[in-house]
Amino acid sequence: MKTSFYSYSLPELRALFEAQGLSATGAAKLYHWRYKHRAPASGNELSKATQSYLQENMSFELPEIDRVQEAGDRTVKFLFRLADGKKVETVLIPSNRKYGICLSSQVGCAMKCSFCHTGLQGLSRNLETHEIVGQLLGAQRWLSEQRPGKDRIATVVFMGQGEPLHNFDSVRRACEIFLSQHGLSFASDKVTISTAGYLPGLVRWKAEMPGVNIALSLHAVEMKKRDELIPINARFPLDEVLAQIDQIPRNRKRFVIYEYLLAKGFNDSVEDAEALGEKLKGKKAFVNLIPFNPYPGAKYERPTEEEARAFKAVLDEHGIPTLIRFTKGTDILAACGQLNSKPPTG
Repeated sequence: MKTSFYSYSLPELRALFEAQGLSATGAAKLYHWRYKHRAPASGNELSKATQSYLQENMSFELPEIDRVQEAGDRTVKFLFRLADGKKVETVLIPSNRKYGICLSSQVGCAMKCSFCHTGLQGLSRNLETHEIVGQLLGAQRWLSEQRPGKDRIATVVFMGQGEPLHNFDSVRRACEIFLSQHGLSFASDKVTISTAGYLPGLVRWKAEMPGVNIALSLHAVEMKKRDELIPINARFPLDEVLAQIDQIPRNRKRFVIYEYLLAKGFNDSVEDAEALGEKLKGKKAFVNLIPFNPYPGAKYERPTEEEARAFKAVLDEHGIPTLIRFTKGTDILAACGQLNSKPPTG
């Protein structure tokens, strides 16, 4: 059975080539052609022995695009079909003449967050590295064909389906591929991993994760409210999560984003804002406020713009940089918390 080229970081591919008696420099050349040129290496780049090995043992297939939905604001949502028939959703988010891409890390999710459409789906399985990388490459191919000249993917966020740190190894390896100078050459500050506070992954982060940004789905600091929104809070309490995040090295370009969902009448009061400001006091914090994005069967409602601005004003008084995230793709259920690749019933 062939293995996917897109499963290997460059050091792993070099080691594989050496183990097969092939030139390790061929690994870098192959990386360069596949990721920089998005094409096979030319006949003069790789030895005949390397070409023969690749033909017999390695696959370069990408996930199949099952469905594409385009929103009125130019957001694009893909439903990718994987080799075993499972499906995941991926979103391209437009910004001027470039895009951010929101990647999934699992088929479904085990975290059961009450505000998230994916949480209703349950967890089917983790994605392999090549299935994560394949989402980006598949979306890039579509962009280059459908929107030439406006097809640059500038940022990567792991905020799609799944808890990225619950699938730590595949996500870590995908990040290594994204950051590799021989690969996709993303700057480390252009890649962000979002977590609901999965503590086992956070414990591994400092020693193992490349220097990308981290975003914490905070959403509430009062424990009963956070327990409802993010059930794993009962196993991995917020204070323990924050203490672990504080150990992650950061600098001017490597920072922590605290995401805060605003659900009308639940966690969006002035008192909630004051509590959040106190919890983040003294931290190098940046807060993204995310007014709840509704989906079929949701138990929460979206606050008004005035209510969101009142919440932000309290954080401004605490001196915490805060942005109300402008929602895109809601008309195709592509916004934060709306993804669900399970076929609708009825």
